[in-house]
Amino acid sequence: MIDNLSLPELVAQMFVVRASGCLFDHQIRYPEWEPTASKLRYYLENLGVGGVILVGGSAAELAVRSHQLQSWAKFPLLLAADIEEGVGQRFAGATWFGPPMAIAEVARHDAGKADRYAEQMGAVTAIEARAIGLNWIFGPVVDVNNNPDNPVINVRAFGETPEIVGKLAAAFIRGAGQHPVLTTAKHFPGHGDTAVDSHLQLPVLPHSPARLAQVELPPFVEAIAAGADAVMSAHLLIPAWDAEFPATLSRKILIGKLREELGFEGLIVTDALVMGAIANKYGTNEAAVLAAEAGADVLLMPLDPEGAILAVCEAVTQGRLSISQIKESVKRIWSAKAKVGLLVKEKEKAVNSTSIDSIDLSLLANPEARATAADILRDSLKFGGSLPLVAKKPSENQLLRNLIVVDDVLGCEFLGNHTPAIALPAKFGYELQLIDDRTGAIAENTGAEHFSPTLLQIFIRGNCFRGSAGLTEAAQDWFKKLLKTGELQAVLIYGSPYVLEQFLPHLPPSIPYVFCFGQMPAAQSLALELLFGINETGNA
Repeated sequence: MIDNLSLPELVAQMFVVRASGCLFDHQIRYPEWEPTASKLRYYLENLGVGGVILVGGSAAELAVRSHQLQSWAKFPLLLAADIEEGVGQRFAGATWFGPPMAIAEVARHDAGKADRYAEQMGAVTAIEARAIGLNWIFGPVVDVNNNPDNPVINVRAFGETPEIVGKLAAAFIRGAGQHPVLTTAKHFPGHGDTAVDSHLQLPVLPHSPARLAQVELPPFVEAIAAGADAVMSAHLLIPAWDAEFPATLSRKILIGKLREELGFEGLIVTDALVMGAIANKYGTNEAAVLAAEAGADVLLMPLDPEGAILAVCEAVTQGRLSISQIKESVKRIWSAKAKVGLLVKEKEKAVNSTSIDSIDLSLLANPEARATAADILRDSLKFGGSLPLVAKKPSENQLLRNLIVVDDVLGCEFLGNHTPAIALPAKFGYELQLIDDRTGAIAENTGAEHFSPTLLQIFIRGNCFRGSAGLTEAAQDWFKKLLKTGELQAVLIYGSPYVLEQFLPHLPPSIPYVFCFGQMPAAQSLALELLFGINETGNA
C-alpha cells in the first residue's frame, strides 16, 4: 500500500504532533503547541499525520480521547506520551512511580531487587498505557546522569554509571516488552553529562570518541539488545563526531553511529522540534527537513505541522531527499504500528485493535501496582538525625511552622490542602507558609514575630524549561536563616539527591532529615510518616 500513497501522505506519516489529553478546547493549557479539536482533526483526517503525543487530563479522559483521535485518523495512529515514571506521571488516576533514579538507589544495596523493580515498572506502565489507548512509551531514559548540575535529566536517569543505567533500562524494556507497546531509549547518544537544558539552548558534549564509547554509548547498546523499538535523538552538539550539526540533524550520528555502528534497525525519532536547541537556530520547518535528511524516521512536535510536511515534500521534489528514503521510514513506522495491533487498510478508516467498548479502567492503579510504586520509594528513602521528630507544643507566643519551598508554585500539581505535605503537619498544629523561588530574597515579615519551630520541606528536581535542578536561592536563604536562628526542627527534601548533598555538610546531626526521590502525595506520606514515627494505623 505504501506505493499507492501520495508524497504528502507518505511524509505526513513521519510526523507526530502534540495535543492536549483533555477533551475540550477550553481545557487546552499550551495553545501554542496544542491545536484545537478542529485543527487536530484536520491534521489527522486530511493530512494523514502518523501519530500524536499527548499531555494532560486524567487517565479516564485519555481513554476516551485516544478513541476519538483514532476515529478521526485517515491512517491508524501511534499514540505516545512521556511516561518515564508511569502513566500516572502525566494522566491522573493511573500509577505514578518515583523517578528512575530511585531504583538506582535501591541497586546500591540490592541489585537483584532493583532489576525486578525496573521490570515491574516497565510492565505496569505498558499495561496501563494500553488500557487508555496509548501504544508508544517515550521511555526509558538511557542517559547516564554523571553531572550533578544537569538541569533536565537529573532523577529521570536510571543512575550515574553506564553499568547501572544499562542494566535497569534493559529491565524496564523487558517488562514493557511483554505487552503490545513500543519503547523508546532516549536521548541518543546521551544527555547525562550536560549543564544546559536543550529545551532552552543547545548543549555541547565535548568528550572524545573514546570517552563517548566508554560512558554514553553502552546503555544504548544494552537497550537495543533488550529490544527497544525506537531510539530518540538528543539535541546535542558533539564536535568529536560532527562539529556542524547537533545529533538530531546529523547523518554522521544517526546513520553512521546508530544505524551502522550499533546496528539499530528500529525507529529513529527526534526529540521535540519546538525545543530551543533546534528551533532557535534552524527554524521548525527547516529543522524537520534536516532531521529527515539525517535519517530520522519520526519527526516529533513541529510547531507548524502543515508547513513542516510541505517543507519535507519540497525537499524531495528538489532532490535534497530521496523518495526511497521516505518510503523506508514509512515502512518502519507501519511495521511498528503492526506490532502494537494497528492495521493499515487501503482506502479504509484507521483500524485500532482496541475500541471504546474494550476500555478496562480496572487495569489502572491496582493495589499491586501501587504497592510496587510505594515499595520503590520506601526502599530508596534517605534519612538521618534524631528520628522520629516529636512535635512539641510551642509556647503561647509561638507557632509551629510548615515552611514549603518550591521552584514553581503554579506548576505544583502534587501540592494542595489535601496532600500529605500540607495536611499531615496540620494535624500536629503546624501552620503553612508556602514559598515560591520567584518571590526572591527573604522578606522582613516572615510570618511570625517570635521564634517559630519550623519544619522545612523543599521540592526541587530536574524539570524541562527550568534551566536548573539545583538549590534555589529561596531554599538556600531559608535554610541558612533557620539554622542561624535555631528555628529549624527538621528538613524534608523531595526530588533531587544532589540538593540533599548540598545540605548535609551544614546540617547539625541532631536535626532529623528525610529525603525522597518522589514528589507525589504517596512520597509525601512516606517521608512524613517516617519523620513523625507514624505507623500503618496512622498513630505516632
